[in-house]
Amino acid sequence: MKSRALRRTVIVTAAVSTAAMALAGCASSSGSSGSGDSNEKITLTVTTFGTMGLDSLYKKYEDSHPNITIKATNIDTGDNALTDWQTKQAAGSGLPDVQAVEEGWLAKVMQVSDSFTDLRDYGADKISDNWVDWKVKQATDANGRIIGYGTDIGPEGLCYNSKLFAAAGLPTDRDDVAKLFGGDDATWEDFFKIGEEYHEKTGKAWYDQSGFIWNSMVNQLPEGYYTSDGQLNVENNAELKARWALLAQGAADGLSSNQTQWDWGGGKAFVDGSFATFVCPGWMLGNLKGSTEAAGGDASSGWDFADVFPGGPANWGGSFLTVPTTSKHPKEAAELAQYLTSEQSQVTAFQAAGAFPSNIKAQSDSGVTGASELTAFFNDAPIGKILAKRAEGVVAQYKGPDDSVIQSQVFGPSVQLLDAGKADGTKAWNNAIKLLNQLVVNK
Repeated sequence: MKSRALRRTVIVTAAVSTAAMALAGCASSSGSSGSGDSNEKITLTVTTFGTMGLDSLYKKYEDSHPNITIKATNIDTGDNALTDWQTKQAAGSGLPDVQAVEEGWLAKVMQVSDSFTDLRDYGADKISDNWVDWKVKQATDANGRIIGYGTDIGPEGLCYNSKLFAAAGLPTDRDDVAKLFGGDDATWEDFFKIGEEYHEKTGKAWYDQSGFIWNSMVNQLPEGYYTSDGQLNVENNAELKARWALLAQGAADGLSSNQTQWDWGGGKAFVDGSFATFVCPGWMLGNLKGSTEAAGGDASSGWDFADVFPGGPANWGGSFLTVPTTSKHPKEAAELAQYLTSEQSQVTAFQAAGAFPSNIKAQSDSGVTGASELTAFFNDAPIGKILAKRAEGVVAQYKGPDDSVIQSQVFGPSVQLLDAGKADGTKAWNNAIKLLNQLVVNK
């Protein structure tokens, strides 16, 4: 979830699955019995961040494992969760039994992968085909140790406000909107061109702020801030520069609403017509809904979700549940992590927060493909089906050890310069390279 580890903490109305929870997955595939069969009463600590949709699952697990108490801590943002983990990792104490790890800082974790339990000891290799293959590969270290069970992935579609589109004479039906942007051939050039037309007709911004656009642009490249073999890949990256130029021109043309990331005026910008489009990985749908409702809006606010994305398939976000070796109950912790990432648990997480499953069977479950409070908010859009299609063609991008730093602390300030009109594309890019050298190259 959604540094690339960006904040996902908003009020989200949870629509908890009514399907019976398949608890058979709780026991490890190695054949060991669950903690519920023991008379020993233990407490398992769990640290997550943002909105992962797991809260309702803890009580269900405790009910089926009466000797286990779960003490869960949720940190507001992925960035703050990274700081929390690094501090405790360095101290060698204070880590939970189950630690959520965000994709954007997985490379940092892999540098100390031997401080995490090899989940193969509890059957992870026997059930690895439960998840999309690239998710498992991400969680496998150089020695073949599987250190994390995959939670969600973040295929991206385009959220748009149908009322604002109608006012500008643009199509409102989601299939027609997908065609407007080019369908499978959608490009960022077309996205900005349509945005210019919208701005000319309405005088309003096209998207909320440039940071999320930039993040999406980078994530869909075969190689982002790092090459696939782990080399820094920023300063002379022609593809990044070309996309930065598009982003800078869009800001100069007034297409950015210059919203504060993760705030949007307390959600007001989602209901007052401040902008008409919003980039949406699955988990972001819950954020949009929660923010809109926090500002007094509802399904009538006009937001919809289209099966299209500029530049093609893109993945933003996704997390893993790991078990630090400091856990006094690694077997029980591994069983809990397995349960929380099982098919039915991922269905529940999707319904609660829009976290699209990395579990293959969960992706086609009726609880994901069918109607829910989340789909009702987005004009009955078939969200699960759209996200499944948007996941096709996604290739996991290698994330280097300072990927999250580059995203938030190197390019973040330069994006703000663009949106505030304080720098053109060249000046803002040079500012980013200066920060890159200070924070990453010469740190």
